[in-house]
Amino acid sequence: MTLLIIVFFVLLLINTPIAFVIGLAGTAWFFQHPEYSMNIAVQRVVAQTQSIAFLAVPFFILAGNLMNRTGITKHLISFSRLLTRRMTGGIAQVSVVLSTLMGGVSGSAVADASMEARILGPEMIKRGYPKGYAGGVICLTSLIVATIPPSLGLILYGFIGNVSIGKLFVAGLVPGILMMIILMTTVSVTARIGRYDLPPKDARRPSAVEIFTELRSSVWALIFPLILIVGIRFGLFTPTEAGAFAVVYALIIGVFVYRELSFRGFLAALKDSFIDNGGILLIIALSGIFGFALTDENTPAMLGSLLFGISENPRILMIIIVLFLVVAGMFIDSNVNTLLLTPIFLPVLTKMGVDPVHFGIIMMTMVTMGCMTPPVGTALYIVCDILDCPVEVYFKETAPFYVAVIALDIILIFIPDVVMWLPNLVYGH
Repeated sequence: MTLLIIVFFVLLLINTPIAFVIGLAGTAWFFQHPEYSMNIAVQRVVAQTQSIAFLAVPFFILAGNLMNRTGITKHLISFSRLLTRRMTGGIAQVSVVLSTLMGGVSGSAVADASMEARILGPEMIKRGYPKGYAGGVICLTSLIVATIPPSLGLILYGFIGNVSIGKLFVAGLVPGILMMIILMTTVSVTARIGRYDLPPKDARRPSAVEIFTELRSSVWALIFPLILIVGIRFGLFTPTEAGAFAVVYALIIGVFVYRELSFRGFLAALKDSFIDNGGILLIIALSGIFGFALTDENTPAMLGSLLFGISENPRILMIIIVLFLVVAGMFIDSNVNTLLLTPIFLPVLTKMGVDPVHFGIIMMTMVTMGCMTPPVGTALYIVCDILDCPVEVYFKETAPFYVAVIALDIILIFIPDVVMWLPNLVYGH
């Protein structure tokens, strides 16, 4: 176990790609335990990907990349601008609303952040927003995508923890909307203090006709998550089949409705999907070696006993886990955290009476926030690179948004009905 930990952190410190960090650390453990053949390590790599449920991930990644090239994004931006034109911090508010709407399109916080950095970032800087503030808003608002279906993080959590993906999709809607509200409030307060992008005095309230017109052009994106939820709930398709449906849906909307998906755009979406899927698949496959080592060393049981020793109150334990996930997310990729920590924390909390769906929403919000925190946050570095913003400047400006998200997560811990009301209504208690 000691060698496993040493190799893991040494490789992490020298900036080795995270998939090879966990793969090589797990392999080092096998060398330390000759009683296990290396054939077992190879088998664990293959076995980790042998799941029908896991097929949902590549399907939804392809669907998200296709939808970003169908014209849906352009219509959602126009709709978001209309809804926020009288608000303090107008273009920053557009980022919040757009991330909420994009949750049903991309399924990936990193994809959403990189898209908004390219489209909204230059305009925010031109309007006088500091680069750090612009990057922080774009990054942290993309966190909404972690809960609005079809969230890739929730699919992974459901796959690893054997939790209903349909229930997770339904449970994510209310927290996603609440996160939108709390982040819009944070933008309004911070923009007013910094006097960023104050609304013009002659700005008109959006009329019903304007809202209806923009809503009509965006309706294909807005109804997509509802179609998925209804389809999964009433057995029209499994989560994996829902992923395949999402690809077909994106193709139909892009080719026949908006008529903006060209063959070149289709090939570009395929290329992006191959790259995205390759990275995620490699992490998932190699985590099989690492997970086997942790299980053989009885790590989940030891950590479970440690948690029980700290407190027998499940709410207190969930807060401790949230704070742990904030720190873990600073150093370890969000997909790795999901794969390695779900089998450790979920059984402990389930035994204490915590609903796995409730914990899934809490956990995936914090795990995804790791993409936005230094020193290894994927979304953070993409956005800072696009905006040419130093990471330390970004981190300073983003502090109020981190506080807002963590505060919301703690509220959801103490009021689980906020998360569970909708899935209990749809699926029955």
